[in-house]
Amino acid sequence: MNDISRDIDPAIIDRFAAIVGDKYALRDQQDIAPYLTERRGLWHGRTALVLRPGSVDEVSRIMQLATETGTPVVPQSGNTGLVGAQVPDTSGRQIVLSLSRLNRIREIDVLSNTVTVEAGVILQTLQEAADAADRLFPLSLAAQGSCQIGGNLSSNAGGTGVLAYGNARELCLGVEVVLPTGEVFDDLRKLKKDNTGYDLKNLFIGAEGTLGVITAAVLKLFPKPKGREVAFAGLSSPEAALSLFSLAMDRAGAALTAFELIGQRPYDFTLLHAPGVVRPLSGDWPWYVLMQISSGRSAEDARALIEEVLSAGLEQEIVGDAVIAASIAQGDAFWSFRELLPEAQKPEGASIKHDISVPVAAIPQFIEKAAGAVQTAISTTTSPGRSVAMTRRFSGSITP
Repeated sequence: MNDISRDIDPAIIDRFAAIVGDKYALRDQQDIAPYLTERRGLWHGRTALVLRPGSVDEVSRIMQLATETGTPVVPQSGNTGLVGAQVPDTSGRQIVLSLSRLNRIREIDVLSNTVTVEAGVILQTLQEAADAADRLFPLSLAAQGSCQIGGNLSSNAGGTGVLAYGNARELCLGVEVVLPTGEVFDDLRKLKKDNTGYDLKNLFIGAEGTLGVITAAVLKLFPKPKGREVAFAGLSSPEAALSLFSLAMDRAGAALTAFELIGQRPYDFTLLHAPGVVRPLSGDWPWYVLMQISSGRSAEDARALIEEVLSAGLEQEIVGDAVIAASIAQGDAFWSFRELLPEAQKPEGASIKHDISVPVAAIPQFIEKAAGAVQTAISTTTSPGRSVAMTRRFSGSITP
């Protein structure tokens, strides 16, 4: 047995392993390795054991034993986070609790517009299941092919749809949580109107697993839009983007379902390093906006709205150039460009990730001050000729 096992009493390891069975109690360091490093490879942990329970009862027994033995537990979903919270520390005293086997979609209730899912369901799997039921689950992230619902809720994920639909917190009606004592808090409610006392689910959403392990949730579904239009625009400044945002909100209202600001540097990195991408605009601009308008009435309505917004933006000289996707495939390609932004930075070296909430009106000023502060901070730590890639992104995840 590997020397790391000495950090935890082998007898305790055996007791944990007995709960899930040897097949789902990973002890070999080669099997454990994928659970010990976060997505960017910046943080590495140590553990003697990764547990992969297949039921809420097994999670309950694991947490009860962890409390009894004083064993720290690190819950982990898809391991797609960028801040290292999902990997164990280097002490070797913590065990990893992977929720990936809790991956059932328990129910889709079309009449209630809800879906009940377990924590290990992959976000894209949920999106596809909702689509098959002629519904929309609007949470959308670059990591949606591997991130899991438990992690989305535990981190209160925002994503590209937050402008219209809110963070993960706003998409959740109820949760099932295993507490540190092993008790199961069952709050899987479908009620949109619920005025019965404390809203305890919000203690666990965004708590990063510190108060309990989310094992299932009831989430909101929405009618699928009958029309969707996506556009790429080139602009001179964040101030121009703010003016375009105000214009779009005024003309399109709730139909404006996404609005993202992309800086020239990450845009150029994506063109340079991401395979198969096509340049959205023929010319180069200091800033770009990716905008989506969705209509519940018709495709024609969505098209008319986005044309109205962009025409006004061009007439008012807010927008320098713009293109509306000519097909669903081109619209998807625009979104693929956006989703490839983080990965395209890797070949350029260091990058700074952030998820910051400021009032919308303060975004241009924040970008200017933050960029200056970062440039000052790195000027004494970066070797000559090198630069730090900053992703400048304006989206609904910047909270008003």
